[in-house]
Amino acid sequence: MPKKLIKKLMPDSETIRKHKSLQFLGERLHEPNLWHLNRRSVALAFAVGLLIAWVPTPGQMAIAAIIAFYVRANLPISVALVWITNPLTMAPMFYFAYRVGLGILQRPLPGADFKFSMDSVMNGLGDIWQPFLLGCLVLGIVSAVIGYFGISWFWRYHVSKRWGARPHR
Repeated sequence: MPKKLIKKLMPDSETIRKHKSLQFLGERLHEPNLWHLNRRSVALAFAVGLLIAWVPTPGQMAIAAIIAFYVRANLPISVALVWITNPLTMAPMFYFAYRVGLGILQRPLPGADFKFSMDSVMNGLGDIWQPFLLGCLVLGIVSAVIGYFGISWFWRYHVSKRWGARPHR
């Protein structure tokens, strides 16, 4: 695992622990898995970050931090992964979620006479929100499961490969 690179990019845990605005979290902020890079905490961080990346709400970073805090996942990785949904990727991702929701609910796409404007979106919001939120939920769960097991597998593969190469060094 590229632990050295990740450690360089992560903020210093002591700096964050001493931050005045985080003192209300108390001793739980000193939980080692929130800061250490091990298979379990990183895999959980990927699951949390990828799940919350599909939540269509402001404050995704705070939500990811709170969940990571309570499941003892790596906090910086959980928070960083929600930036998969950024201003450039948000529209295509959420449109894809809407299409997935339409497919699950077996609803047709809106007609060709649909014009994209604020008025048409506000009037059609009742028809849009169910497939959109269902698609976000399904894609969030699928992404979290794939992220968790993918990182776990990758971590084990990398460790076994390194252990196998030890006698040759």
